[in-house]
Amino acid sequence: MSERQHITLGEVANIQTGPFGSQLHSSDYVEIGIPSIMPTNIGSRLEINRNNIACISQIDAQRLDKYLVQDGDIVYSRRGDVEKCAYITKNESGWLCGTGCLRVRFISDEVSQKFCAYYLSTEEMRGWVSGHAVGTTMPNLNSSILRRLPLLLPSLPEQKAIAAVLSSLDDKIDLLHRQNQTLEALAETLFRQWFVVEAQEGWEEKKLKDVVDIAIGRTPPRQQYQWFSTSSNDVKWISIKDLGNDGAYIFQTSEYLTQAAIEQFNIPVIPENTVVLSFKMTVGRVAITTSTMLSNEAIAHFKFNSKTPFTQEYLYLFLKNYKYDLLGSTSSIVTSINSAMIKEMEIIIPDNITMKKFEIISKSFFKKIRENQSQIRTLETLRDTLLPKLMSGEVRVRFDEETA
Repeated sequence: MSERQHITLGEVANIQTGPFGSQLHSSDYVEIGIPSIMPTNIGSRLEINRNNIACISQIDAQRLDKYLVQDGDIVYSRRGDVEKCAYITKNESGWLCGTGCLRVRFISDEVSQKFCAYYLSTEEMRGWVSGHAVGTTMPNLNSSILRRLPLLLPSLPEQKAIAAVLSSLDDKIDLLHRQNQTLEALAETLFRQWFVVEAQEGWEEKKLKDVVDIAIGRTPPRQQYQWFSTSSNDVKWISIKDLGNDGAYIFQTSEYLTQAAIEQFNIPVIPENTVVLSFKMTVGRVAITTSTMLSNEAIAHFKFNSKTPFTQEYLYLFLKNYKYDLLGSTSSIVTSINSAMIKEMEIIIPDNITMKKFEIISKSFFKKIRENQSQIRTLETLRDTLLPKLMSGEVRVRFDEETA
């Protein structure tokens, strides 16, 4: 096995600051054009978040061509969450390293770009970047700091072998995510076609409060730390942020509440396989629980009873496709609704034969989605366990020095 070499990032890469505000003004952004990577587009796992990404014109892209990214580059945020970085693939090649970002471009043939991306995503390196950032109110990163970032590199063949192992896990995870996106899109299309486009006049509409029991979560006093926990031995406590992490099913939460907190503050318990909905700040995030959980006061949950004429999957799709901006607001952007509005929402009740047909089809979709999400969690745990061990050399991979 090869010895590892201590170097700095600046020895093997050029680091370029994105264009400053004087070079690119807010009025320069266009609806359709060349995407511009901003700090908000840098995800937590080396990925680029493409939702609501800003764009510039082709003319501005040519004018700012020295700031464009290419396959194998790494992009950092200069402010805020400076420890996060994104790896540029062929899909983002030619995009702009936007204002507020730094571009790392490798210039040495002795490093694997993908290996370095994984290396920089470890907790140790993220901690190094955060610890060396400057600024008292908000962390700031610059090219000088990044050039000093220490790298511990094995031989190039071993770097490639390590990157191949981790990439294979990420590729499988990405495939499962894409499968779930397709399955959920199919279920939504079927729902809209049957129950919106082809809805029959004879179908009844009922208020949600008349067919399900609706309850709202609670938050213990934040200053009383004893009620909160990060231990999996306590009860999972859902926040709005948690609803955006997994997919249709929620498996994990960032915080837990103790049993004492549940009893002290009479916090409603959410059973497994219950639909939950965010209705404050970020309205309309929906998920189905996979175990007994709790939630904060920005999330409602819907317990079925003897009067409930539909399935969890039907309710999930109804809430996912509901137009919340119609709920008593004159604004096109709804940031909050209340529990009374939720209870008054009307849901269409199709005939039993149609509902049964939809149940059979939708349950097969959602069963596969849940299985995929469970497999994703297993693969992510394996990847996250292997990552620091491979980077430190605690776990080694077999490789051929001559053919790798």
